[in-house]
Amino acid sequence: MGKFEALFLLLIVLLLALSVKPSVGYEGKGKGKGGGEGESVFMMEKSKQVVKTDGGEVRVLRGYMQRGTSTPMHIGFISMEPKTMFLPQYLDSSLILFIRTGEVKVGWIHKDEMVEKQLKTGDIYQIPAGSAFYLLNTGHGQRLSIICSIDVSNSLGFNSFQSFFIAGGTYPTSVLAGFDKRTLVTAFNVTNEQLREFLGRQNSGPIVYVTEAKQPHTWASLLRLKQEEGRAMKQVEEDDQKEEDPHQKGGDDEPTWTWRKLLNSFLGKGRRGKKGPVRAPDSYNLYNRKPDFQNKYGWTMALDESDYAPLKHSGIGVYFVNLTAGSMLAPHVNPTATEYGVVMGGSGTIQVVYPNGTSAMNSEVREGDAFWIPRYFPFCQIASRSGPLEFFGFTTSSRKNQPQFLVGGSSVLRSMIGRELAMAFDVSEDRLKKLVDAQTESIILPTWPLPPAEERRGEGEGEERAF
Repeated sequence: MGKFEALFLLLIVLLLALSVKPSVGYEGKGKGKGGGEGESVFMMEKSKQVVKTDGGEVRVLRGYMQRGTSTPMHIGFISMEPKTMFLPQYLDSSLILFIRTGEVKVGWIHKDEMVEKQLKTGDIYQIPAGSAFYLLNTGHGQRLSIICSIDVSNSLGFNSFQSFFIAGGTYPTSVLAGFDKRTLVTAFNVTNEQLREFLGRQNSGPIVYVTEAKQPHTWASLLRLKQEEGRAMKQVEEDDQKEEDPHQKGGDDEPTWTWRKLLNSFLGKGRRGKKGPVRAPDSYNLYNRKPDFQNKYGWTMALDESDYAPLKHSGIGVYFVNLTAGSMLAPHVNPTATEYGVVMGGSGTIQVVYPNGTSAMNSEVREGDAFWIPRYFPFCQIASRSGPLEFFGFTTSSRKNQPQFLVGGSSVLRSMIGRELAMAFDVSEDRLKKLVDAQTESIILPTWPLPPAEERRGEGEGEERAF
């Protein structure tokens, strides 16, 4: 082989070596919020205000893409003042609502019929994508606060979701306004003047007051809608009867949609027929559920499709954790789902580890903070010494979650203990057993007491640390 050929082969080898990507896809960098090691890459800190009116607001924390998933999950926060309504709309994404505080009446389309559910604090409820719904704050003088998951797997746009308002005027604009005026006049069986008044009055935004004192035209316009359509409904019902063919009618699981049926449902005039009232799924109250695990250091609960059937359709799970002051949810990994969480109360620390064994995040959290933990990544949550840490969230699987705990009485290490594991750590079996069996508690663990010197230093600095 000549010198030129040898140099050419060497160049090819170098180029191939440079093109090979490292096997580890995540690397730790810098320091996270609170001075911990690792970036706060798993904190959801950038929220976007998508609705803001005198009656309330909606903010959204957009999720992050993870390898192996087609779309992220977003977390929404809905706040509504007393006696307000979130106007009727439908989304291209499914919602799971968690009523954090207050009471709300949810009206939505289920199997071609209008159903209404009264929800209270602690309730979980699902609104499928494409189903028209409204929210009415029914709490007496109480502000309504809702946390919701937003599943964009069926959305029109990548990594985003879209609202389609059925009711509205100049702000928001009803989707009906996009049709030709002659089409709408014929469909509604009203005059041009009545149509202009109907579609041009609402200008207070997506969340409006419904009291006569503050927004007299808002509620009245909805009542007027029913009155003006009264004359047309008889003809609509007759037309619907003509459309129905008993030999071609589909089953309840595959309803046939028409604009007339949507209008019927919105006006509360859906046909009951001989089958009787349609039963929509009930809500599920987390606060009435016993914890799945509990000891003197805290408790955990997880809601899956076996507990609440609507979760199966959305593919989303729900969880709730409460840690007493200074305790920790032991280091563990979720092998089946990515986890999204919101700190409901207290403060503490969240630690996440990269696959290569370096710190991905060691960040302090407090009430209102949101975070996400990728599937397979080891992590733990630790309550501060000043009080309990409470957090609620969603998982990207509605099946029963089986977290694998890495430390504690029910840990993977304890299950695998033996000669092979001792060889892997390069220690004796006796030494390994003493180390693994030292922690007698499982799942939720106590943290160790601070040495006297550190307690005095912490008091002098006036700073509270998780541990």
